[in-house]
Amino acid sequence: MKAFILDRYSKKQALRLGDMPEPVPGPDDVLVEVEAAGLNQLDSKIRDGAFKPILPYKPPLVLGHDLAGTVVKVGANVRRFKPGDAVYARPRDGQIGTFAERIAVKEADLALKPANLSMAEAASIPLVGLTAWQVLIERAQIKPGQKVLIHAGSGGVGTFAIQLAKHLGATVATTASAANAAMVKELGADVVIDYRSQKFEEELSGYDVVLNSLDAATLEKSLKVLKTGGKLISISGPPDPAFARAQGLNVVLRFVVRLLSADIRRKAKRAGVGYSFLFMRADGRQLERITKLIEDGTIRPVMDRTFPFEKLNDAFAYIDTGRAKGKVVVTQR
Repeated sequence: MKAFILDRYSKKQALRLGDMPEPVPGPDDVLVEVEAAGLNQLDSKIRDGAFKPILPYKPPLVLGHDLAGTVVKVGANVRRFKPGDAVYARPRDGQIGTFAERIAVKEADLALKPANLSMAEAASIPLVGLTAWQVLIERAQIKPGQKVLIHAGSGGVGTFAIQLAKHLGATVATTASAANAAMVKELGADVVIDYRSQKFEEELSGYDVVLNSLDAATLEKSLKVLKTGGKLISISGPPDPAFARAQGLNVVLRFVVRLLSADIRRKAKRAGVGYSFLFMRADGRQLERITKLIEDGTIRPVMDRTFPFEKLNDAFAYIDTGRAKGKVVVTQR
């Protein structure tokens, strides 16, 4: 089958369109014909080699963490899906590879595609939707009336997280450019900080939760807006000891991870707030709950551009500019 292949780790390394073996589904797998695949910063970071120490991938490999498509075949133990079903997913780590014609996905990672979305729209959802869900609902346990700061509100995670936080009853602040202020307000943001002309750490205070997806400087400044007992949750690092344990990293890597996050954990403790790193996981049941929110109109996808499959490297070049509003998707149909 045709797939885009990463031959070596290198910053902004182009992917090669070539042939890969057909995936062979195991008893718990579903073989899916990929019709659309979303691009994520995670793909760029893996391509660049940023996650070499903590993710078990060795080139040549196929990237891609979001898909929407049609079930072709199911394994012997699969009960929830059948050939012809329209599905979407974020395949689990170790089983990624949606930049290909077909992929075998664990049944537990799949959900039926929202009926009111196109394949391209559905492919924009899984990774960012699950990330927002796991930050705001699982980790932060947002309650009505709480105050949440979501950085980079016009990005893929940000556009979804704003809508989910509003659904949960939170007051939402976000950082965005002035050009994107109207868009994030339409999604539900109550307060928009223009990061070019305003300092969010001086404008905001008394917040319960911050969702950080930006750099170390933004992470540290975010401590200033949290009230005592607040939660600083980062999806861009640095990873913390709890993540190292969950990943089953060896003693040396656990020590390295502890050192990487020691400074921010120390400063968070001094400020009376909690710091944690979240690396989202695949979860088909959570996707089913997200599907309900999409089908009832609570959350809508936000897409910037779609590219044809063969223009995947152009799509990567576009997301590497950092200017995408919402998600970028490649389509094969």
